[in-house]
Amino acid sequence: MWQTFFRFCDFLCNFIPNRTTRERVRREKFYDWAKKYRALRDACPRLQFRHVKMIKGGWNIGFIVDHKYVFKIRKFFSDEQNQIEKIMREKRMTDTFAPIVPFKIPNIDIITAGDYTFYRYNFISGKNMNTFSLRTIRKYENQWGKQIATFIYKMHNARPRGMNDLKTQDGDGWNHHDICNNVIIDPRKMRVVGLIDWEYAGWGPLETEFINCIRFSKKIRQTNLDKIIRAEYAKLKAKKN
Repeated sequence: MWQTFFRFCDFLCNFIPNRTTRERVRREKFYDWAKKYRALRDACPRLQFRHVKMIKGGWNIGFIVDHKYVFKIRKFFSDEQNQIEKIMREKRMTDTFAPIVPFKIPNIDIITAGDYTFYRYNFISGKNMNTFSLRTIRKYENQWGKQIATFIYKMHNARPRGMNDLKTQDGDGWNHHDICNNVIIDPRKMRVVGLIDWEYAGWGPLETEFINCIRFSKKIRQTNLDKIIRAEYAKLKAKKN
């Protein structure tokens, strides 16, 4: 959907008579997506790019290529060094917690494409939890809530070595900080299989993690997912103690 929309807008930009204005509109309104996409294709000649889906959310745009890889890049690309540092921070988080948490999470690599720096991870097959109907979410909320609670418990209470420099705020454990719209469900088994978008992950209060499980989705706030996650987390904590 997004790629069709942006292609149409890019076509319309051709009718802007002033070249400087055309470039500014493409950069500020459409994130220079076409230049980034062409640079990505040139940098990855082994990929066929037969099926490409454009994605857009938060600070990033991206491309799902051939149901195999996800390539993401900042919408506005100004400071290359800062961009690489942010990617490396996210990579440290995913590399550290991949063997700890019960879901698939991105295995990030850095891809240089011309003037741009992308990060790439393997595509996790499934559907975003927030794309299911309210009725379906309510039907499976107990199962999904238990799985998410287990994830939160394992991550929040983990104490991996070499991560203290990323404790940049007050808190009592490690959080994903953006669970709500990033839970991947296997539509055949209707189970949580993955959690993506780790750019905000870091040290923080447990209550913040609970809040962010429902904060960004009006649909999910209409379910009992929050109560289930909290109750299941409490059971896990009591069992450990």
